[in-house]
Amino acid sequence: MSTRLVLLGTAGGPMPSVQRAGIAQALVVDDAVYLIDAGNGVARRMRQAGLSFGDLKAVFLTHHHSDHTADLGTLFLLGWGGLSAPVDVIGPPPLGSLIDHWFSAYDYDIRSRHEIDGRPALRPFVREREIVDAGVIYEDDRVRVTTALVQHPPVRPSFAFRFDTADGSVVISGDTARCAALSELARGADILVHEAIHAPSLAALSDVSGGTISTEELMSCHTSPDDAGAIAAEAGVRTLVLTHLVPPDHPGDEVWEAEARKEFGGRIVVGRDLAVLDLGPVAGSRP
Repeated sequence: MSTRLVLLGTAGGPMPSVQRAGIAQALVVDDAVYLIDAGNGVARRMRQAGLSFGDLKAVFLTHHHSDHTADLGTLFLLGWGGLSAPVDVIGPPPLGSLIDHWFSAYDYDIRSRHEIDGRPALRPFVREREIVDAGVIYEDDRVRVTTALVQHPPVRPSFAFRFDTADGSVVISGDTARCAALSELARGADILVHEAIHAPSLAALSDVSGGTISTEELMSCHTSPDDAGAIAAEAGVRTLVLTHLVPPDHPGDEVWEAEARKEFGGRIVVGRDLAVLDLGPVAGSRP
């Protein structure tokens, strides 16, 4: 068995980034693809990473902010021709409503391609399931997925996911303030993929967005890179990956790493789109 983590998009927040796609990552076990979040640009990044839509087994959504769900429907529309079996889509409410409304919005296009182009019906390929509680929520012969409820007010429920495979374990924090439930979920994991906000650089984001950014408000539901490092140290993980970077284009990688290094002595990776981290005997990272 071979297992790798592919960072498809590493930007956080609703503003588009010059360098990074919206937040998304894929765990690839042998050829099976498990997608976590579906931010803007995920379908294109999957193609760039050499991942086949036909190998997509499941999509897991951490919560319902648009930077995590913007291209969920687009993923299926653009990947339609490559789909060969139903894909499980798992996440908190109102997942069912989100998917139903998306199919309604694109009904004209979907019907025309089904009726005129002869494509198979798209709706049966999307098999959604809503979750509200922590615990084991998915298992097949390659991976076991466990959730924890994390702190991302006012969005509730918000989830972190742990993926256990024969080659090792990966935890995805989702969006969260520092919380004990995440530290416990990540205990002993090989890789912790954690969101990070660099508060001193938020002024640059305000300049681009044209609005005002409340640092206090953001930090009540997100995590600084040094707190992400503290969580990694507390959980005893081997590698910390910083992603969902806010601002996505500031500051430099060395600043993100230095902040996390204050609390964590293990391996730190500042996430970059299309970076690959291997698990198991060949553990390491590739650009």
